[in-house]
Amino acid sequence: MPSPDSAPGTSPKIVLIGAGIVGCALADELTARGCTDVTVLDQGQLYATGGSTSHAPGLVFQTNATKAMTDFARYTVEKYGTLRAAGRDCFTPVGGLELAATPERLDELHRRCGWARSWGVPARVIDPAECAAMHPLVRADRVVGGLHTPTDGLVPAIAAGQAQAEAAVWRGARFLPGHEVLDIEITGGRVTGVRTDQGRIACDLVVSCAGMWGPRIARMVGATLAMTPLQHQFGWTGPVPALAGAAAEARHPILRYQERDLYYRERYDRIGIGYYGHRPMPVDPDAIGTPGSDDRPMPSMLPFTPDDFAPAWSDSERLLPDLAAAALDEGFNGLFSFTPDGLPLLGPAAGVDGFWTAEAVWITHSAGVARAVAEWIVDGASTFDMHGSDVNRFQRHQLAPSYVEERDCQNFVEVYDALHPLQPMESPRPLRTAPFHVRQRELGASFLEASGWERPQYYRANEHLAAGIPDVGPWAGRFSSPIAGAEARATRERVALYDMSSLMRLDVTGPGAEAFLDRVTTGRVDRAPGAVGYCLMLDERGHLRSDVTVARVAEDHYQVGVNSPLDLDRLRRLAPRDGSAQVRDITAGTTCIGVWGPLARELVQPLADHDLTNDGLRYFRCARMHIGNVPVLAMRVSYVGELGWELYTDADMGLRLWDTLRAAGRPLGAIAAGRGAFSSLRLEKGYRAFGTDMTDEHDPYEAGVGFAVRFERKGDFIGRAALEGRDPDTVKRRLCCLTTEDPADTVLGAEPVHLPGATTAAGYVTSAAYGYTIGKGIAYAWLPAESAGPGTELEIGYFDRRIPAVVAEEPLFDPAMERLRV
Repeated sequence: MPSPDSAPGTSPKIVLIGAGIVGCALADELTARGCTDVTVLDQGQLYATGGSTSHAPGLVFQTNATKAMTDFARYTVEKYGTLRAAGRDCFTPVGGLELAATPERLDELHRRCGWARSWGVPARVIDPAECAAMHPLVRADRVVGGLHTPTDGLVPAIAAGQAQAEAAVWRGARFLPGHEVLDIEITGGRVTGVRTDQGRIACDLVVSCAGMWGPRIARMVGATLAMTPLQHQFGWTGPVPALAGAAAEARHPILRYQERDLYYRERYDRIGIGYYGHRPMPVDPDAIGTPGSDDRPMPSMLPFTPDDFAPAWSDSERLLPDLAAAALDEGFNGLFSFTPDGLPLLGPAAGVDGFWTAEAVWITHSAGVARAVAEWIVDGASTFDMHGSDVNRFQRHQLAPSYVEERDCQNFVEVYDALHPLQPMESPRPLRTAPFHVRQRELGASFLEASGWERPQYYRANEHLAAGIPDVGPWAGRFSSPIAGAEARATRERVALYDMSSLMRLDVTGPGAEAFLDRVTTGRVDRAPGAVGYCLMLDERGHLRSDVTVARVAEDHYQVGVNSPLDLDRLRRLAPRDGSAQVRDITAGTTCIGVWGPLARELVQPLADHDLTNDGLRYFRCARMHIGNVPVLAMRVSYVGELGWELYTDADMGLRLWDTLRAAGRPLGAIAAGRGAFSSLRLEKGYRAFGTDMTDEHDPYEAGVGFAVRFERKGDFIGRAALEGRDPDTVKRRLCCLTTEDPADTVLGAEPVHLPGATTAAGYVTSAAYGYTIGKGIAYAWLPAESAGPGTELEIGYFDRRIPAVVAEEPLFDPAMERLRV
């Protein structure tokens, strides 16, 4: 059994901390894969341990804007539907019904329906009469429609945990209640044991499934978990006359009224009401007691605060008038864990070998997360897309306690909000800015935010160029402007400056740097200094882990452009233990300006002390030089499909570089351009974005980046054996380019793609934008290979409409690469 945390041919000794539903599910999934030396510890009693599982209302709404989260939930439904414990089923498929009382929320339900269909969950938007027919408390005159997902339902969390724990015990696992974890032992940089109040347990690997206690466990190994326990109100009514005589615990769909941050479930003739509309009430993990430590057997259940719940009761009576005949009978404030981006914290934590996390996981996703983490431990990778949930995804500033609490509280506030895909966080900002941020503000930059970076979407100074730019519609145009189209056109026609400071960059240095990068990437890195290559990083299955740009700056020095902290973590884990290659993040100390467009050479050459002709610096080459007084590393690469360079310099010289380029560019009509133009231009050129267009679910040939796998020109590399025998002609799915005609039909991503007239989606959109050069909407989408041929007519589900689309040959712009190589 392969495992990075045990000797070859052996099963690792694994300790899971926490016997809530996540720990139980993970024990089941691990033992089902042959890991039988599994010990599950909990400070409480089995199986109502005192954590969030013990009070969870058990609603499973599968639909999520994120495919991975929907996949986790769908597997949870499938698995729990087969389980029984304590004489009861572990899933009741009553369906889910999300209600809209306004046209704006009905639009959001159409969008959510698109997500469900994109990710394989059956769903449809229904009218008020059908909503009322599905649930006896719903009145047709109080709603304008609803989203029905028939496979949603209810999970008795404690029973589901018990069923999985018993299966794990049958295979050899052991569960030890009443064991408080006091410390995790580390020897030589790796976990060797867990110390409890009942003694020491030797192990090779620890997984923290401790829920709201998770941050305390993580600190035992020096790790920081970006999560906060927050109070969430839940109450039960007394008997509701309209439900009198109910013969089953629940027969009607679980309800969500997201406009007022409410959800509802039946319990015979009573209704449970959950409420997210109250003020955020964070709780310090260190202030949470152990079961029985403060006369409360359930530390996760705090006293009810009636004043906070008063709006929930009023809104519930307006939506469900029959509740007026009842009253709130009991309530509590339950603790649940929130993270800065609303996603769980999964996988091996950086810094200590053998310490893993499965934290911030709700009942809805519990079985799916457990399977994903078990696959990751046993096989080295998961069949789910894990990059968005990886515990190491955050930048350093995102681990600051004040940042974590503020963002977690805001995610609590927004948990049921209709959020636009481009909607930036409002606070804390600004956090990370380019050295020339003051100049961007002078130009009227409209900033969005990514990983703390302030990134201009467009510049109001270019508004005079926007005449005749088509309107992309109210949804796609939110947080954008026709100015972005003007900036795209100016880039194609003249030249533009792009702030690329947020591009994460690493230095890989040392005598072993070449051999190291040759092993971990698919491209040739054994070229002379000055060479730049587009490479992939794969896992052992041949699936994508990232795409990177590798520039050989000097004999023992490479600069690697990566996508996120996950790439930094992966490279550090794989770096040679003898220290012959070191990996260092240089992003904060450097900056980058992209200069692209047909007049780029006319702008930059007079400023440079280096020959920038094709003879002097070819495409995909780099060189050190000066631009005016500023020392730069110039890379001749372009993600907008035009002649130009990425110009890197130290952060303290960034403002001078910007001012130098701006002054020289004025006679040429050079402008500053933002991410809106950048996104449009990259899609016209067919450039993929890792994490959006392609993820660790995909291999290079499916994603259309197989050209970056250099079988014939290098030796072994991670993933090579798995890829041998595959090719673009044998894949069963493809990432392909779709075009649409009407600018007002521009989509944004996650929409379902259908064969004409079909109700079941054939695939889904990843990235999308309007192509201002080609005059068409562009949507990249995953489709079955048989439906991905150029000319295939399709339909994109967009709110309550179907938009005609056609598969196009790619790239849409400059297929001969003439403009890049001029």
